[in-house]
Amino acid sequence: MLSGLRVVEFEGLGPAPFATMMLAEMGAEVIVIHRPGAGNPVAGAKNLLDRGKRSIVLDLKTTADIAIARALIERADALIEGFRPGVMERLGLGPETMQAANPRLVYGRMTGWGQDGPRAHEAGHDLNYIATSGALWYAGAPGTPPQTPATLVGDVGGGALYLLAGMLAGLIRAARTGQGTVVDAAIVDGSAHMMALLMSMMPTGNLSMTRGQSLLDGPHWSRVYACACGGWLTVQCLEPQFYAAFLSRLGLSDDPHLAAQHDRAQWPEQGARLAALFAAQPLAHWAEVFAGSDACVAPVLRPDQAAQDPHMAARGVWQEDGGGLSPTPAPRFDGQRHSVAPPPTRGEHSAEIRAWLDAPL
Repeated sequence: MLSGLRVVEFEGLGPAPFATMMLAEMGAEVIVIHRPGAGNPVAGAKNLLDRGKRSIVLDLKTTADIAIARALIERADALIEGFRPGVMERLGLGPETMQAANPRLVYGRMTGWGQDGPRAHEAGHDLNYIATSGALWYAGAPGTPPQTPATLVGDVGGGALYLLAGMLAGLIRAARTGQGTVVDAAIVDGSAHMMALLMSMMPTGNLSMTRGQSLLDGPHWSRVYACACGGWLTVQCLEPQFYAAFLSRLGLSDDPHLAAQHDRAQWPEQGARLAALFAAQPLAHWAEVFAGSDACVAPVLRPDQAAQDPHMAARGVWQEDGGGLSPTPAPRFDGQRHSVAPPPTRGEHSAEIRAWLDAPL
């Protein structure tokens, strides 16, 4: 889909390399500038997020390697960096300088706090950003600490995917007008923006600032329940026909204590009743009870279990490769089920990229 597009990435953590991974999976040529050394100990020498990319090692503390980075940017359609504000400018590679040399350049800047504001130069991580933006507030039952899947809501949802959307919009405009742009992608911005779906329910009274009192974070039919085996079962049968199917599979269609689906006063008692019911049988039992139904019930699976799930396996969502379990690219395009090259070793393509830069245009 993006064949012919060249992106230069400056090595970073989390959202920026995730966004460039997706660009590479869509066919863009992504050249990642790695720092000298072993790299991030969390990701290892071969980072899954580098799959499909080419790698060159540059020491940005040296004038010679800064010149190579500049030459790469001048030949690129897009640049993505995840440094604190001002770092690229101090290197002489800021957007004003590089767009003067390459007016079509789409310059992507990925941060947690944004390029400006009182906290712009402070350190932070996913959990701090989504706590500040409001996106963490509803993540948990009343009386329990808010908790979300690690790095997904902030780094990926509010960060990488918003950066990706901004880059693609900028690239479309550059193709039409020849004019590049600067994309300021901040996790606090993106994760707050993702709240629009919930905030749209406020005028109807279906969203409360009090945890446990909103349409989706308090009802007995929108929860995760523990099973006898220690497994967990998700239930979210919002529409009345799905709630009816849920009760039918449980043999509780005529139970007066569960008839009122939307009576907030009854939610705690109804939830306690269902919790006791689900705790009496193992997860496998409940999976069989609800199989093939519209009750909107599903087990909570580990990634390795998800890979074996019949639906996930049929679609090939997870794959085993030399580095272990990894997700296949998404989204999908018709006729575009191509494979993605494995992550390179750090600096694997340094020599060929340097030779390409020395070749006459």
